Amino acid sequence: MALPYIDIALPGIPPYRLMHVPGGEFLMGADEADKEAQNDEKPAHRVHLDDFYIGRFPVTQDLWQAVMGENPSNFKGPRLPAETVSWDEISQQFLPRLRELTGAKYRLPTEAEWEYAARGGPFGKEEAFRYAGSEVLQQVGWYDENNGEATRDVGLLLPNALGLYDMSGNVWEWCADWYSREYYEECENQGAVHHPQGPENGSRRVLRGGSWFSSAEYCRVSFRNYFNPGRRINGYGFRVVLVP
Repeated sequence: MALPYIDIALPGIPPYRLMHVPGGEFLMGADEADKEAQNDEKPAHRVHLDDFYIGRFPVTQDLWQAVMGENPSNFKGPRLPAETVSWDEISQQFLPRLRELTGAKYRLPTEAEWEYAARGGPFGKEEAFRYAGSEVLQQVGWYDENNGEATRDVGLLLPNALGLYDMSGNVWEWCADWYSREYYEECENQGAVHHPQGPENGSRRVLRGGSWFSSAEYCRVSFRNYFNPGRRINGYGFRVVLVP
């Protein structure tokens, strides 16, 4: 039986907790009837995922500092999300050092894992909530209408059905995948896809969830953002995944 959570325990900081996400099948993307949905959120398609663990919060500055020995974030605070970090820095520096410190193969979530977790995994009504844990964004996310000035400490608002916080708003979260506008069409043509990894190559990486300066439409669980993997701004963060 899988443990309900796993902690990253490093000296001098609170444990960083990853919650267990039971595997299952879900409808990824947006329905054709969703008037807010962009073309690259369609078509909605069936995806099957195995069990994994994902960070309860975005990676915080105290964890980044403990791993990297420095803190590049613009808005400083130990329980604020680590931001102003690029996909390249996370993948080439932070994650290798975290693996060395812990002996565990932590990585970025795939885009499918991120959306499945944001929707609540098997415990969420997959079409029920527009945002991660609620139909009302102010209950679960910091965005331009209830914040608009800076990031906030993680975990201050309500979690979703998996006990995950801040998946809508606060910081955009880097995912492992290359971005492609046509990728969902390719997945739909395959039927129910098992553990999609995204395109084999590309020039931009996926970000999900919206941020402290985003409008509500960008904080929806199906919205897809993308940017150059070397990009660093004060609204880009991440959370980590571990496969049991």
